[in-house]
Amino acid sequence: MATHTTRMLIIGSGPAGLSAAIYGARAGMKPIVVQGLQPGGQLTITTDVENYPGFRDVIQGPWLMQEMEAQAVHVGTRMLWDTIVSVDLDGPSRGEPFRAIGDGGDIYEGETLVIATGAQAKWLGVPGEMELSGKGVSACATCDGFFYRGKKVVVIGGGNTAVEEALYLTNHSNDVTLVHRRDSLRAEKILQDRLFAHPNVKVVWNKRVERFVGDHATGELRGVAVIDTVSGEESEIGTDGAFVAIGHAPATALFAGKLDTDESGYLVVEPGTPKTRIPGVFACGDVMDHTYRQAVTAAGTGCMAALDAERYLQEKEFAEAQKEAAE
Repeated sequence: MATHTTRMLIIGSGPAGLSAAIYGARAGMKPIVVQGLQPGGQLTITTDVENYPGFRDVIQGPWLMQEMEAQAVHVGTRMLWDTIVSVDLDGPSRGEPFRAIGDGGDIYEGETLVIATGAQAKWLGVPGEMELSGKGVSACATCDGFFYRGKKVVVIGGGNTAVEEALYLTNHSNDVTLVHRRDSLRAEKILQDRLFAHPNVKVVWNKRVERFVGDHATGELRGVAVIDTVSGEESEIGTDGAFVAIGHAPATALFAGKLDTDESGYLVVEPGTPKTRIPGVFACGDVMDHTYRQAVTAAGTGCMAALDAERYLQEKEFAEAQKEAAE
């Protein structure tokens, strides 16, 4: 067991965490990034990335995260492979740093703490879902919808996320089917009105997805096998792409009872900033953003977290210097 100390401790190594690390390192804070269970975040399980600024051609998600990590290390970041199991956010009130404990017992101490633990898309857990992920099955229409221009797509779900994804996909497809296991949607009425009024969207009611069906010849998605929840009849909906849109689960369990969360479990920050209610603790990326959930927006909030962490330390040092001078 060892103790690691830094001016800026970052939990999470996706675009938000690594962007915070790059800016923090350039500011001389010698950040430590604790990578977590999925180093690189959700982009490591994303194949084609076509909307990250600066690249004319399609790039690979894992490659992008490797490059971001290499840049963070190059400018002075320490990358440590561990999983945080507990955090103490009360240290500053005792004149101590923020503290996190890894699952092997290592202690991580930071004068500031940046939370970039992200969120995970909720999946159905049915056969073919993981096998066909990236081969026709996706959980992000704004990420992957572009690849289905002029093709047939299916969206699965009944809440705001599903309706928003279906409407977004009409920018690329004129054949969008929303599949819902009930006979009414949970989405806000204004979204439902837009959906029902759109000529390129149809809704299939009372259908539960049983499995995703692949084409043996191509290895790509061929269709979605469903069961009618009323009659029990089985059928298959042919499609080129299927988007699972049943929500996301932010990784906030570590901070339960320690930081404020909204009704969906996302960390609450001061509007327009990454600041939590605890001075010196910042949240960035998908752990606090349930609206955009893009790599580029996550990177932007990571930058903001590092800049605010630097300002926090400067203000703290100034206040301490004034206090000493007064004494």
